[in-house]
Amino acid sequence: MFDRLGEHRTACYFINPVDLAFAFAVVPDAERSIVRVVRKSEAATSSVQIRGPILTLLSLLDGTLDGDALFFSRIISISGRTEAVLALRNTIEDAELRPADLLGLRGFLARLADTGILGALSVARQMANRNSRREAPEA
Repeated sequence: MFDRLGEHRTACYFINPVDLAFAFAVVPDAERSIVRVVRKSEAATSSVQIRGPILTLLSLLDGTLDGDALFFSRIISISGRTEAVLALRNTIEDAELRPADLLGLRGFLARLADTGILGALSVARQMANRNSRREAPEA
């Protein structure tokens, strides 16, 4: 999976969930991979910035939503080395990652993590959809 990223595997991806008070710095460099929770002010130290609502960003990871459509509808924004983002997107899509893969889990723990995390994401999406329908102005 990491070989597909090529030169971009050492890029620092700054993931900025707009609805959280913190962000993530990710370097997807195989055994030397790094995921850190960081201050939003640290964006300047990254190669790429990806910005959007947390549920939307998570939905990109599990393939629920289409990144191109989100980008062109301005739900997410990308700045910096866009070729690195394209390489990451293609890698994630081809790998069909599950939460357990990102956590390095196998066997029973992997199944438990996938079920729990994906279930929680589904519930969070449903709650967000209900709230957005309630807040939408009537026509």
